[in-house]
Amino acid sequence: MPRSGIAVGVVVVAIAVTTSAVVSSQEASSRTGAARAATGKPFSASKTPWGDPDLQGGWTNVNENGIPFERPDALAGKQLEAVDDSELAELVRERDQARVAGAAAIGGRDTGAGPVHWYEHYGAKNSRAWMMIDPPDGRIPPQTPAALARLGGRAGGRGGRAGGEGGRADSWLDRSLYDRCITRGLPGSMMPAIYGNAYDITQAPGLVAIRYEMIHETRIIRLDSTPRTGLRSHMGEARGHFEGDTLVVETTGFDPRSAYRNGSPKMKLTERFKPISADKIDWSMTVDDPETWTRPWTFGMTLTADPHQPLFEYACHEGNYAMRNILSAARAEEAASAGGSQK
Repeated sequence: MPRSGIAVGVVVVAIAVTTSAVVSSQEASSRTGAARAATGKPFSASKTPWGDPDLQGGWTNVNENGIPFERPDALAGKQLEAVDDSELAELVRERDQARVAGAAAIGGRDTGAGPVHWYEHYGAKNSRAWMMIDPPDGRIPPQTPAALARLGGRAGGRGGRAGGEGGRADSWLDRSLYDRCITRGLPGSMMPAIYGNAYDITQAPGLVAIRYEMIHETRIIRLDSTPRTGLRSHMGEARGHFEGDTLVVETTGFDPRSAYRNGSPKMKLTERFKPISADKIDWSMTVDDPETWTRPWTFGMTLTADPHQPLFEYACHEGNYAMRNILSAARAEEAASAGGSQK
């Protein structure tokens, strides 16, 4: 194993040992936090034994599935905070109907989605009408002329070569890094999907680790101001600090193959994990990349505590014939087309 892998393993083991030693204290603190929330007073997060706000445990974003990223055209002119509970309930009902109607497309047109209990995204109880918070119009700002030139006039998308999902399939390199079981990147790993929405936050003095169920990536966030290494990776290099109860994480140093929406090397992503109740965290991310967008922009969602949902093994390659079938189907289509053109 590379030395870097050993180092990460040691950190995770150290965090796990620290956590096991203070489980009873955390459980008591959690009950205290719930009691405070019940009194109607402003919520204050419980503390770890070393004094940091306690964000530890199992969390999920399953209820955020189906929330449009940008403000829908049907809600043009509406401000996010102006959508009342009854309007949101109607939007959620319509989204769930759309999920059920589109179920047959999951897994292919012929096989369909299978039993509903295979998936986590049905019946999602969305927290908001759309995810974009700033700009107020709920739309991602325009790309800069430099970005349009760099990307050949196409909008930024998920990492991988130009084909990506639904595109060319000349090679496995034409598929996204997600297709290839390499990474969902950041914030991809934070975003809701049809399954695999669980993740775990574990803390130790000076460190926060976030483990994701899907593809089993782990982020190690150092709570200090030590110089960054300058190395680039799919999840970037994170530094964090607390502002009151809120964990603020600034991440830079992204591998260009997986940089969010094809951002530039100067991209900085700033997350805020703000506890708002004993079982809810308001999570937001600000994207700041002056070489790609004309201004910074922010989106967010709600994380919900789910202590009964441990992270399952995500054996992405085991028994997975998707890549082989995608490529073989493309070759079969080419052969059929060539045969037809010769007649």
